[in-house]
Amino acid sequence: MYRPAAGALEVMLVHPGGPYWARKDVGAWSIPKGEIEPGEEPLAAALREFEEETGARVDGEFLPLEAVRLRSGKLIHAWAVQADFDPASLRSNLFSMEWPPRSGEQREFPEADQAGWFGIDEARVRIHPGQAPLLEQLLARLNGGGK
Repeated sequence: MYRPAAGALEVMLVHPGGPYWARKDVGAWSIPKGEIEPGEEPLAAALREFEEETGARVDGEFLPLEAVRLRSGKLIHAWAVQADFDPASLRSNLFSMEWPPRSGEQREFPEADQAGWFGIDEARVRIHPGQAPLLEQLLARLNGGGK
């Protein structure tokens, strides 16, 4: 999600929830994303995951970006859309994990524990490095380049 703000461009990113990410900031933020279900179209999955991680539905003209592959091998399909979102309204779904490790106790954590709007320069620092090419693709698309 992106928006014009004070003559500049801002992108909305989410911070992953859970104890592993609790003290990480730089390079930890992400676009809202998740797994594609069997038989699900990638854009439909992106819309579903956005709603699951933020609690909000998004509508608009979706600009396809080229998929990026993370070092883990995971392929990220992404679209950009101009819209607005109030980070204070974040309502993420939960996931369960054993915490503390080897305790036998299951605890629930939000998939995203924060959302925020960032100018491109700050977003480049905060976003997971494997997703940074998506920011450059967005800039290219908005400046008349790309597909």
